[in-house]
Amino acid sequence: MKKSFLQTLGPGLLFAGAAIGVSHLVQSTRAGAEFGFGLIWALIIVHIFKYPFFQFGPRYASATGETLIEGYRKLGKGVLITYYMLNFATMFTIQAAVTIVTASLASQLFGFNEKLNLVDWSTLLMIISILILVFGKYKLLDNLMKYIITILTISTILALGVALFTTKEAFDVTQIIPSGKIEITFLIAFLGWMPAPLDISIWHSIWSIEKDKTAFVKTKRKDAIFDFNIGYISALFLGLCFLLLGALVMYKSGETFSNKGTLFAFQLINLYTKNLGEFSYIFIAVAAFTTMFSTTITTMDASPRVMNRTTKILFDKVLKHGYWFWILFLFLGTFLILKYFMNNMGLLIKTATILSFLSAPFYAILNFKLITGKPTPKEHQPGIYLKILSYMGIFFLISFSVWFLINL
Repeated sequence: MKKSFLQTLGPGLLFAGAAIGVSHLVQSTRAGAEFGFGLIWALIIVHIFKYPFFQFGPRYASATGETLIEGYRKLGKGVLITYYMLNFATMFTIQAAVTIVTASLASQLFGFNEKLNLVDWSTLLMIISILILVFGKYKLLDNLMKYIITILTISTILALGVALFTTKEAFDVTQIIPSGKIEITFLIAFLGWMPAPLDISIWHSIWSIEKDKTAFVKTKRKDAIFDFNIGYISALFLGLCFLLLGALVMYKSGETFSNKGTLFAFQLINLYTKNLGEFSYIFIAVAAFTTMFSTTITTMDASPRVMNRTTKILFDKVLKHGYWFWILFLFLGTFLILKYFMNNMGLLIKTATILSFLSAPFYAILNFKLITGKPTPKEHQPGIYLKILSYMGIFFLISFSVWFLINL
């Protein structure tokens, strides 16, 4: 029984590893620091309304043995072309955003600020990620994530527990609906990558197929959804922990997070050590760095996979070493972006998260149409309650996108 349980885990933890990154370490702590407990409603509601569309990734893969990319092609070539162009337009910014945060933490952890700037660190980290993917591939990612999520969860719970115990301020749980342009922009950015961009559902479907290949066993729908739920609940729980930490330590303290990478990394790590003591600096710094590094690796792996697979389907031609071509292309594009955005990490992250949120209705509608249509066998389609939640989620995503555009 124990062996069977462990075998079902994998893609869900990769989802958690990809999700628990910028959205949690950066956006959630900033939400707590700037709004206190006021955005807890947004954190919870976005997890509820995005849930069906993320779940449809592993559900579809389990039901059909295909990824969502093959499914999009069945909805029409125009749909797949739109996805191809949208993914191409955002993958460099997403990779740059997660890499620059990782580089900032590496710079703070190893203390080589004068020798290596953030572009140097980012380049080095992407090269290391590529080498790991060359030698380890999916199996290494799968195994590595179990340790990373465990380390981060323990350190975060410990820090939050101490913060709750030592705080002398009365808790104000009044919820806030942002009204100003700057506040609304932050809210959309916060929702954009919380718990992750919706296109990660496509990554999840690919990882699910890879899991079946490495295990030589087709994952049952029940096991696939159970695995996903573990990763999703973990992302929600840790997102709430980071928001509470930001609120307890920085709200009304007069201190705000810097947009400069190295200073932000110092503030982020100090968020923990301020509660646990200086002795915990190395442990916390390593945990935060490892978390972001795992996100850097998963994004470096996933984007080339989807671009290679989509290219193959669209043009009906297999590009020799296509996966490695797209990895090198992603590396080059990310490097060029970082040359221009390295001095303002906040702008880079905000741009990437807003783009992700505005494209969310597109992915939500496609995933829902695919999982409830002919490509998915009836017995694998969602029940009435999940369908209702899907309609509510699509309405939520479209409404918030329109609200943001009106307030530009």
